[in-house]
Amino acid sequence: MKHLVCLSDWSAEEVKETLKMAEKLKYERKNGIMHNHMLKGKTLGLIFSKSSTRTRVSFEVAMYQLGGYSMFLSANDIQLGRGETVSDTARTLSRYIDGIMIRTYKQSDVEELAAYGTIPIINGLTDSQHPCQILADLQTVKEYKGKFSGLKLAYVGDGNNVANSLLIGCAKVGMDIWVATPEGYECDEKSVEIAKKAALESGSVVNTGYDPFEAVKDADVVYTDTWVSMGMESEKEKRVKTFMPYQVNNELMSKAKPDAIFMHCLPAYRGYEVTADVIDGPQSVVFDEAENRLHAQKAVLVKLMG
Repeated sequence: MKHLVCLSDWSAEEVKETLKMAEKLKYERKNGIMHNHMLKGKTLGLIFSKSSTRTRVSFEVAMYQLGGYSMFLSANDIQLGRGETVSDTARTLSRYIDGIMIRTYKQSDVEELAAYGTIPIINGLTDSQHPCQILADLQTVKEYKGKFSGLKLAYVGDGNNVANSLLIGCAKVGMDIWVATPEGYECDEKSVEIAKKAALESGSVVNTGYDPFEAVKDADVVYTDTWVSMGMESEKEKRVKTFMPYQVNNELMSKAKPDAIFMHCLPAYRGYEVTADVIDGPQSVVFDEAENRLHAQKAVLVKLMG
């Protein structure tokens, strides 16, 4: 039995195999080939401590298209939200359902579910990691660029959960990644360390720094995320002032390769981390990227629950 707690849990080969499965499932869906037998009779519990659009809809649709059933479990509706321990929740739900996807704050909650549960646990997002998003991102890059080796992805902005997982994911598949953040908003040191170790095996480059123009220079992919994540609303004024030099606009995009694509995991706030002319422009692939959450997550579900 395997989990998806962090991309570091998976080998490079497992990541690539999952991306191939995502590509296959997307092709089948687009061509009317049904795969509703793959998880027939299986039930996935969806635990949400954080609100969501893409995560909830994509997982519910994924289970439906695979022939399974999904059960939405708000933290306010189950005993976990009233003080029951994570370990007791894991042991109990393992007797009822076949897998759990959890979107929550603490990475340790996901780790504890995996430690005490006897069913696959999928990290739908924590403050530290966002592995499902990155699998969809990698699928999107492969669709547009046809490869990973020799490519450079530049991430500009907050060193958050998306940036942490991007570091690991890019290094696993052999794609160079350059991250530029303001001082004091760097990526998690553990994630950087894991990524650099993976890069030694794949032959890719992992670089972190503070200059957005250096990061984006000759990049094939330019990526950003919101500056104010859920729970940080009180910091908005300070963050906007700090991060404005990291805004992805036409000037910054001009430093990337002419055929570079722009990516954002959404939701996006035009005029802050990205200007409207970039995210709504011809280089933007954000809605293909959003769609691929469905296909990548179907591949994860088949791998872990099939």
